Amino acid sequence: MTTTLAPEPQATAACCGPDCCADDAVATLEAPAEVSIETPIETAESIKTTVREKYAEIAVSGDSCCGTGSGCGCGDIDMIGDAYADTEGYVADADLKLGCGVPTEYANIHEGQTVLDLGSGAGLDAFVVRQIVGETGRVFGVDMTPEMIGRARENTKKLGFDNVFFVEGDIENLPLPDNSVDVVISNCVLNLVPDKEQAFAEVFRVLRPGGHFCISDVVSRGEIPASVRQSVELYVGCVGGALDYDVYLGTVRSAGFAQIETAQARVIDIPDAAVEAVLSPTDRLAFADSDATLMSVTVIGHKP
Repeated sequence: MTTTLAPEPQATAACCGPDCCADDAVATLEAPAEVSIETPIETAESIKTTVREKYAEIAVSGDSCCGTGSGCGCGDIDMIGDAYADTEGYVADADLKLGCGVPTEYANIHEGQTVLDLGSGAGLDAFVVRQIVGETGRVFGVDMTPEMIGRARENTKKLGFDNVFFVEGDIENLPLPDNSVDVVISNCVLNLVPDKEQAFAEVFRVLRPGGHFCISDVVSRGEIPASVRQSVELYVGCVGGALDYDVYLGTVRSAGFAQIETAQARVIDIPDAAVEAVLSPTDRLAFADSDATLMSVTVIGHKP
């Protein structure tokens, strides 16, 4: 069943995110620049290039506010806060403040399972999963940014894990076999993917029958002005790429998932200061006057 989105009281929050060596069973795939104000999004590949460049800066600097624009978790926008403070398996060196939820809290992961983390960054959620699945489970992280993969592998080496693997790859073309994982998680990354239908189709493909995903993401309610959606800076900041909530659930449904539910939802408050640097006064006014609301949601879906 699909639960109705029932926003909690408004909370100041925002996004995201858009990670020792690859396992032999996984084929390694491949794949960051300051952008001018209101840079338009032109193609899916240009979106990926810009996102990759931004997150490469963050991986190298360790600062989610590096560069220009409304980088996820930057300045007044912070969706994570200290949400991971009491989470077992939390690794501070892997926490770049890029998420919009704690998907592992709702993912119903068990010891010995194989879990895939999409857009795994420096390994924050993957290491929390490792704490749950233990030595008998396996954890794979896929990220398209080489610098993030490098940072995650360094963290894995320090921790001495031999069953956590980070692989460079594209969420729209995952480097994993069909029916190979029990659970897929992701934390504020799918909103950065240009082809979300293909991304969820890939999640469905790699999950074993009876498996499920638990994804924290940003969605919208109401119409986001076109100028906001066309801003690369706000896309990278997880605003421009947010799907309407109902469209998001429809995309999940169309991929073949069942028993879809929203485990968590909260309003994202975007302070004026966060958009002043990337939108013109006219576009800021249009955004403020729109009926658009941004939400952080954690959605669960099951593969029959």
